[in-house]
Amino acid sequence: MIHVKSLVYCSIAALAACRAFAQAPQSGAAPIHTITIEQAVQEALQNNPGLLAEKLGIPVAETAVITARLRPNPVVSASSDHLDWLGTGFSEVNGAGPTETALRVDIPWERGHKREYRVDTAGYAQKIAEARVADSIRRLRLDVTLACIDVIQAKARLDLANDNLKSLEGVVQLNETRLQGGAIPPIELTRSRVAMLQFRSNVKTAELALTTARIRLQTFLGRGPGQPMVDVSDPLKIPIPPATPALEQIQTRAITVRPDIQAARLDQARSQSELRLQLANGKVDYTAGGEYRRQQGVNGTGNSVGFFFSVPLPVFNRNQGEIARVTSEEVQLQKQIDALQSQVSGEVTGAYREYETARQLIGDIESDLLGLSQEARNTTTYVYQAGAGSLLDVLDAQRAFNETMSTYYDAQADYRRAVSRLASVVGEEVIP
Repeated sequence: MIHVKSLVYCSIAALAACRAFAQAPQSGAAPIHTITIEQAVQEALQNNPGLLAEKLGIPVAETAVITARLRPNPVVSASSDHLDWLGTGFSEVNGAGPTETALRVDIPWERGHKREYRVDTAGYAQKIAEARVADSIRRLRLDVTLACIDVIQAKARLDLANDNLKSLEGVVQLNETRLQGGAIPPIELTRSRVAMLQFRSNVKTAELALTTARIRLQTFLGRGPGQPMVDVSDPLKIPIPPATPALEQIQTRAITVRPDIQAARLDQARSQSELRLQLANGKVDYTAGGEYRRQQGVNGTGNSVGFFFSVPLPVFNRNQGEIARVTSEEVQLQKQIDALQSQVSGEVTGAYREYETARQLIGDIESDLLGLSQEARNTTTYVYQAGAGSLLDVLDAQRAFNETMSTYYDAQADYRRAVSRLASVVGEEVIP
């Protein structure tokens, strides 16, 4: 008896909550902009703030190339020596002089192909920036695709919740008719209404999950709060190919095309180029100069020219520290490449196993569960409508169908995620 009273109280409270929600003023529905997954990816590549900031690294690297191409500036010197600052003139009293005015130009001469190596090293920096942008695009493409799949999965769950609610509403209407005819006790109608309210709560939860998934997708797309809410039109279920490529083939392809590995290899090549530059910097540069000198003596004016050549003596500084630094850095970069390749192989293996598991799970659900759960729900509902079954059997069949379909939708979404992750860790599409 206590159980029946509790059931009645729960039903009354749930009905009151639903009526209050229905009577509350609802804000106008936001407009929906429907796009495909590929359209969402392209929009994100154009408008995502993080990617746009990453792309600015390319023109920054290009400025380094401009700097590397510059040559040393010539040096111009002007002098005026032996001036008569006392104003007594150059005579026997003032034995200094004569006054000399000179103009000199010194031109540095870089040796060891320093300029060529600077340009080569700066060029690698630009290529590294481009490879890192490509890696950011790879990761953003995966994030947007997964966000789209979340929206598709949330829509499927919402459709399932509405279908379950519609089925329970039909049972409630049937029991109301039966109660009026005296065919069932009032507690039977109360139980059916409680079950209907539970599924109505599931609908609200599914609507909230769909809204959350759409907001997350809009963040990746770079859309502001005032823009239309986004929706994805792609279906949840996609064809499953009968065969997949071999794991070893996929791993080899990933090590070849992954942009982050390419960036690491370019960094290693840049280190080798910088080593050549530092070796060249260890060679001294020459400086050649020319001078014009004019003398104002007591016997008249004299003009002369001079030529100069200077060479620093590499006694102490032969750029040993920078050469040792770049040599150690090259060894470090090779170790980093080995570690990155091992990490990529592990990522590919994990994504491949995830794909195989999701692929097998979908096949098992389709062959073993879908048909049986659908048939059990339809049969139990038909028998109950005919007056030969119990409400508990209907609710059990309905919940079993709901759990089966939820598992199936999750498996479909997990399969699409596995396909996307496998393509991302490899760096190109693997499963058509």
